[in-house]
Amino acid sequence: MPHFEIHAADVKAAQAFYSGLFGWKFNAMDMGPGIEYLIIEGNGFDRNLTGAVMSRMGEAPKAGSPVRGGTLTFEVDDCDERYAWALANGGAEALPPMDYPGVGRAAYVEDGQGNIVGMITPAAEDN
Repeated sequence: MPHFEIHAADVKAAQAFYSGLFGWKFNAMDMGPGIEYLIIEGNGFDRNLTGAVMSRMGEAPKAGSPVRGGTLTFEVDDCDERYAWALANGGAEALPPMDYPGVGRAAYVEDGQGNIVGMITPAAEDN
């Protein structure tokens, strides 16, 4: 389940921009105090591709600076094992593994090159 996040200082403005640009709709997801997190709905978004607009954690990069995008999250078989591998192989902690009910277990690491990448083990589907 590939997932991306668009970080924004003004989530409502980003919501309006992407809604107008691509026709996306949004549903709020509770991520805790002080974090706005809007799951994207629209053409092309399903179990195989998800996205969100979320509160930026810190200062926005300076306009015109290189790569000012969001984060990509990729599905893995074992989030904890991959997280440990990343830390042992030049990565640094960005967000340790955490469970998100109904979503799965996710973690984020810095890749040693100034990028953050996420990994998720999806929650088991109920039969």
